[in-house]
Parts: sequence; C-alpha cells; structure tokens
Amino acid sequence: MKIAFAAPALPSSGTVAVLALDDKLLGPSAQTLDKMSGGAIGRALAASRFKGKRGDILEVLAPAGLELDRILVAGIGKAEALDALAAQALGGGIAARLALSGETTVQLVVDEIDGLPLPTAEIAAHVGYGALLRSYRFDKYRTTKKADEKPSLAKVVIGVEKDGAAKKAFQTLEKIADGVFFTRDLVSEPANVIYPESLAKQAKSLEKLGVEVEILGEAQMRKLGMGALLGVGQGSERESQLVVMRWQGGKAKDAPVAFIGKGVTFDTGGISIKPAGGMEEMKWDMGGAGTVIGLMKALAGRKAKANVVGVVGLVENMPSGTAQRPGDVVTSMSGQTIEVINTDAEGRLVLSDALWYTQDRFKPQFMIDLATLTGAIIIALGHEYAGLFSNSDELSDRLAAAGKATGEGVWRMPMGDAYDKLINCDIADMQNTGQDRSGGSITAAQFLQRFVNGVPWAHLDIAGTAWTKKDQATVPRGGTGWGVRLLDRLVADHYEGK
Repeated sequence: MKIAFAAPALPSSGTVAVLALDDKLLGPSAQTLDKMSGGAIGRALAASRFKGKRGDILEVLAPAGLELDRILVAGIGKAEALDALAAQALGGGIAARLALSGETTVQLVVDEIDGLPLPTAEIAAHVGYGALLRSYRFDKYRTTKKADEKPSLAKVVIGVEKDGAAKKAFQTLEKIADGVFFTRDLVSEPANVIYPESLAKQAKSLEKLGVEVEILGEAQMRKLGMGALLGVGQGSERESQLVVMRWQGGKAKDAPVAFIGKGVTFDTGGISIKPAGGMEEMKWDMGGAGTVIGLMKALAGRKAKANVVGVVGLVENMPSGTAQRPGDVVTSMSGQTIEVINTDAEGRLVLSDALWYTQDRFKPQFMIDLATLTGAIIIALGHEYAGLFSNSDELSDRLAAAGKATGEGVWRMPMGDAYDKLINCDIADMQNTGQDRSGGSITAAQFLQRFVNGVPWAHLDIAGTAWTKKDQATVPRGGTGWGVRLLDRLVADHYEGK
C-alpha cells in the first residue's frame, strides 16, 4: 500500500474520511463536507449509534450533489488521547474497513485541532503508519481467489497542513514497517520453504542494506563446541546454522547491543513428539529469529546510529534414527553439561550456545533473547503480553517503557535461586526442564541465565505474541512481527549516539 501526504483539501471524487469527537464532526474540513452534503452527514450521525469513540467508524454513501462515492466518519475518542498508538489504530481501522470495498484510494484530512498530545504532522504520519501495518496480507500461496476477494485499497492520502514534516516523520516509520513485514513473511512461510539454510539466506539478503552477515555451518559450530545447539538438529536432514548479523551505525569504539533469536524452523518435539493436533503451527517456532532478522532490517533501513549484533540459531527438530534422545547428555559451548530430559524443550538448548557465543565474542552492553519458548507463558499471560525475565532492573524498565510506547507489552516475571534449583541434575551440570511442570516458563529462563556470564540480559518469551488468530488494530491474523517495533524503540530511546 502507498501512503502519501498532501496539503489538506477535500477530494472531488472517490472516498474521503473525516474525524469525529464524541458524536460531532471534528475540524473545518469535516464541517465543510457536511455543508456540501446539505447536512446529510450530520443527520446520519444523529440517526446512528455512532458516538465517536476510538475505533468507531460510520460509513455514509455520498448523497446526491457530491461526486464522492462514500464518506467515512472515524471516531477518535478524546482529542487529548490521540497519541501515536491511537493514531496508528485510526489508520489501521480505516484501512481494514476499506480493504475489500472496491475503493482504490481514500483521502483522510487531519485538520489542526486543539488539545492533541503530538504535533498534527506526527499524528498524520502515525495514521499512515497504522494503515500500512494493517494492510499486510500473506496471500502468496492463494491461487483461486476471485477479484472481489482481493484487496482493492492501494493508496491512502493524508491531508495535513505541514505535509512535508509528516512525510519526513513517516519515512522512518516506513522503514520500521519494512522490518515488521519481513518478520511476518518469514514467520508465515511453511517449513518446506523456510528451513535453516533458506532462513540463513534470507538473513544474508540484508547485506544490500549494509548489514554484515556471517553464516556458520555445523562443522564450524562443532569446532566451537556448540553441542547443545547441534544436538537439537541432529535428527534432521537439514543442516543447522548460526547466523551473525552486524550493523555498525555507531562509533567504532562503542560496544554493541545484542539480540539473539531462537530459530527452530519446525518443531515436531523430536523423540518427545508433540500431539498431531496443531503441530502445523510449529512452522513459526522460529519467531524469535524472525524478529531479530526483521529488527536488523528496520535498524539498517533507517540508518540507526548504533552498533547492533543479531545472532540467530537455526535448527529443525525432527525425530529420526539419528535424533537426540531423552537422557542424552550434551556439552554446551560454555563447557557446562546438560541432561536432555525432554527433546521438546529444545529452544533453550539452541539459545544456550547462541547466548554464550554472543557474549564471548562481542562483549555487548546487553543481550536480549527472543523465543517462542514455552506454552506455560500463554497460560500465565494469554496473548496480551510477552513474558520478560531479566537480571537487570534498568534493562527491564527500558523494555517496559518501549513496550508501552509501541503497544507491544511485556510483563516481568520472577526469577530466583529457588527456581534455579529445579533444573539441578544428578548426572550433569543441569537438566533442560524443571523437576515438574510448575513454573515452566521461569525454569526455562533460569536455564538461559546460566549462559549469560553476568552480562545484563533479558529473555522475552513470545510464545503468546508471535502469532495471532484474530485481527487487531494494526496487526492482521497470522504472523505479528511482534518485537520489531518494541526493540527498535528501545534502541532509538537509549542506545543511539551514546
């Protein structure tokens, strides 16, 4: 979808959207349009249950005398609440309403309004951003759709007084959306298309943006002693990979910040095989890696002034004659040994070596890992928040603030010695699951913490947020791209130019 900005003017044809506060039209453009319609819009508002609340949209067919096709009246709730997230939801709502309408273009006029929390140009940019994010569709494999089942809306034009400023603000947001869309694409692809080698190739495509990409194969990882990661993939015909992405946008002397992603491109559970029902969803068990790759695209695309490392461990967890067994003991790159109690607790094994490698090689300011790690986090938090586990209050607070600003919320969970003891083991340094199912997300985080070597660290369990089965304001059903916006905001707020 194309997003454009222009000086505020009512179009002479097509579809126009105007704003309303409570049940009254908001701004001179909306009021002018009502006069042009002979008061028809005001009468439609009065005759409907439209109250101008955030998310309310009233569609009015243009009355006789106007060349327009239809008019949308979009509610904003309270003017002082029209912040960036509300503006994005407004744009997303309009895009969703018109996506299949047959209309190809809509023009929204954002007049100068008293009481807005942001400059009008920024509001307009975020409206466009929300419309763009909501327009995403993954229709690559749908070949029999009829013309009237395909999206028609191709352009949103936003009229605003300072259209140049709006366009400039949108340019940065558009690059972040590119990263979000890349992640959504990767997570949506089936496992016969996205597997360790092909996902590594997708990451390699970031070189055209100036990202340095290095791919380690199994022989290289074996030399490094990555027995935990390699053990997960040993039952698959696909070769495991470790991909290192580096964006050098800061000063040469600055230590990087680091993001690590779990990339299990398909998770059968291995010998501890999962039930058949819903197993097809395990194509997105690489969601953490997908987010890290999309984040690197967003940061490079907008030329972030920071040094950033992205590391993703890519494996396929399959049952076979060569697969890892429950009871096997593996040696991680750190030298610590792990008894594999359950081969379906594989993501933490992948991350253990990726975390150790990252801190050992790059000496980062912090490490944040992302993983669709445990079903237990969905039981605890549903699909509204990602679980946050950390050894750093400062990093946790910054993540929480970034989550609030972007609508990608995190909820900090407890950690401690009592939980850590639950992964102690009789025959190895640790086991890869707790002694029972209690506190499953926490014991997984305790396991990971044993490989961070004292570096400030946060673990984001995104099992409940990487995929959605219902449409949201700026996120259609399917892969969400969760975390790209959150982590881009974290970098922008605290780690650029420092």
